[in-house]
Amino acid sequence: MSRDLAIRVLDACRAAELKLATAESCTGGMIAAALTDIAGSSDVVEGGVVSYSVAVKRKILGVSAQTLDDFGVVSEEVAQEMAEGAWSHLGADLGVATTGVAGPGPSGDDPEGRVCFAVSGPVYTRTETVNFGAIGRDAVRAMATAHALHMLLDTVEQLAR
Repeated sequence: MSRDLAIRVLDACRAAELKLATAESCTGGMIAAALTDIAGSSDVVEGGVVSYSVAVKRKILGVSAQTLDDFGVVSEEVAQEMAEGAWSHLGADLGVATTGVAGPGPSGDDPEGRVCFAVSGPVYTRTETVNFGAIGRDAVRAMATAHALHMLLDTVEQLAR
C-alpha cells in the first residue's frame, strides 16, 4: 500500500510542480524511504532529516526551545516547526514531519502509539494527532508513514485546485 501511495504522492507533486522534504522522528526515515524507493523520485524529493533527538530538532530544523518547553516533543506544535524547518532549510515547497511514541510503552505522559503530524509550506500548514494505540513499534511506524503519505497527497491535491 505504501508503495502505491508513494507513487500517487510523487505523481501529484510532479503535476503541481512541488518539491518535498521530510523531518522524521518516530518514523526514523520511513517516509523518505517510501518516497525514494520509487525510481525518479529525485525530481520531487529534496531531502530529509531524521531528527530523533531534541538537539537535532533544535539545531538542524530550528524547533524553538520555547515550543519544546511549552508543548513537549510529542505535539502538533513541534511537528509543525519540524515541517517548517524541513521545507525552509532543504529548499522544498512542502515539508512533512512526524514526532511521536512508537513504543514499546509510553514516553512520559505520551502513550505508545501517539503520533503528531504536520505538512507545511510557505502558505499552508496542517497538523494532526493520531493515537494508533499499543499495536507494536513496527505497526505504529508503518501506520504513521502511511498516514503522513495520505496527508501529503491530500495537501498536494488541495493546493493544486
